[in-house]
Amino acid sequence: MSQQHSAAPAPTPTAAAAVATVAQRRDWWRDAVIYQVYPRSFADSNGDGMGDLEGVRSRLPYLRDLGVDAVWLSPFYASPQADAGYDVADYRAVDPMFGNLLDADALIRDARELGLRIIVDLVPNHSSDQHEWFKRAVAEGPGSPLRERYHFRPGKGENGELPPNDWESIFGGPSWTRVTEPDGSAGEWYLHLFAPEQPDFNWDHPAVGDEFRSVLRFWLDMGVDGFRIDVAHGLVKAPGLPDLGTHDQVKLLGNDAMPFFDQDGVHAIYRQWRLILDEYAGERIFVAEAWTPTVERTAHYVRPDELHQAFNFQYLGTEWDAEELRKVVDRTLEAMRPVGAPATWVLSNHDVTRHTTRFANPPGLGTQIRTAGDPELGLRRARAATLLMLALPGSAYIYQGEELGLPDVVDLPDEVRQDPAYFRGAGQDGFRDGCRVPIPWTREGSSYGFGSGGSWLPQPASWAELSVEAQEGVDGSTLELYRSALAVRRSRPDLGAGDSVEWLKAPEGVLAFRRGDFVCVANTSGESARIPAYGRVLLASGEVAEADGEAKLPADTTVWFTTA
Repeated sequence: MSQQHSAAPAPTPTAAAAVATVAQRRDWWRDAVIYQVYPRSFADSNGDGMGDLEGVRSRLPYLRDLGVDAVWLSPFYASPQADAGYDVADYRAVDPMFGNLLDADALIRDARELGLRIIVDLVPNHSSDQHEWFKRAVAEGPGSPLRERYHFRPGKGENGELPPNDWESIFGGPSWTRVTEPDGSAGEWYLHLFAPEQPDFNWDHPAVGDEFRSVLRFWLDMGVDGFRIDVAHGLVKAPGLPDLGTHDQVKLLGNDAMPFFDQDGVHAIYRQWRLILDEYAGERIFVAEAWTPTVERTAHYVRPDELHQAFNFQYLGTEWDAEELRKVVDRTLEAMRPVGAPATWVLSNHDVTRHTTRFANPPGLGTQIRTAGDPELGLRRARAATLLMLALPGSAYIYQGEELGLPDVVDLPDEVRQDPAYFRGAGQDGFRDGCRVPIPWTREGSSYGFGSGGSWLPQPASWAELSVEAQEGVDGSTLELYRSALAVRRSRPDLGAGDSVEWLKAPEGVLAFRRGDFVCVANTSGESARIPAYGRVLLASGEVAEADGEAKLPADTTVWFTTA
């Protein structure tokens, strides 16, 4: 007898059930599924073409029904928006573009009522050049005590015309900018590892630490459930700011030791922060964005007295290849086990090409890709990769719109781009706008339901059929696949728990592992594969045919079995 299986719509949890789940779960963050919202591109409540907090609040029921545990909000603080809010002018204020503090408070309260936790972005490596400290530091001239809170240095050369060292900005060009002093003369230089509008704080100065401890308490008192720490690896610089001695430094990131990243001194900062967080009830958490040379170095950030989670960028950058995936899974679990921290798994975020497009292209192109590739292949692989990710022990992250199968928009006109790296001509390619295009909610409208007044980046016409409206309730759609997967994961608490997998023998190009009475098999090859029918099919990313105790697993497809 032959049978076929694919994704089926999942039951929708009630709000009361979701709230009860939040209230009952301890160590919720160890296996949480966390959804990243990029506020300017999620939902626009006032028709100005830019997403806002009220827009996010209005869509919280959608996120509850999707089945996620928490929502991570990218920055919404007061900012000139030189780098999409990662240049903060006031850490205790909401930018008028997004609303105000009352809107933030309402969002946090509504989320809690729906059983969702809220994690906010914290940007401690640098401020905006419009931050009051920095403006005063420049206005007061050399010798100002406020310059000690940043990295101001005299230049090299006969007249100080050369930067203090050879460090390069992640966004391209030198990481130093020279200021004009109050008397009109060319003066000192200040360090900015990112855009010139983002001067780096000097974390050796006690006032910086005092300020951020106060900021933490401000938002914890507002009721947030945690913080995602931007550039968590960058706060402390090597003593003396030594030259690196090489060019094209951005290519070394995540591979080599750098005097401005992953310095051991950052860990004392996070141990202080952890003491503050542990004063508050409700299991609040820290999540590190830490680009490190190895996953073993990443594990240093999640020791028991430091942060709770760290993004697994090694996994994000792994190709769709069974052997390579197995290696990174093993290495991740082995690195996290000694420190007792959960592994994290992520496929997309606001800084990389969406994985639907990455997997549509040939391997070896990295995480910033400008070509559409084969969209059908990319979506098939992306769906399979999602089921694989959600079957692994630990916590998983979903970037807004990936549950719709959205591809990157690779053909945005130059005149609409806003990524600061695009305008600096080096460093990163500057094509992050492609993953930040506002998501579609409906088939029609000036911005497919994003808002009533268009969108700040143009959406492709093809996105009408990728909208929530077009996919909701449709058997086999990517949205219903995600809903089903998250419902299964929530119904089986052991699925995200633990710190190991039992690998099973599988054909070449196929990854198979067991976790209790659960089996996951992912075919990363370009051909169908015959595998044992390990039990009843729970879910599959594509059609799986069973006959005579075997299953035929199509190319680029993942299936979940239960042996119970």
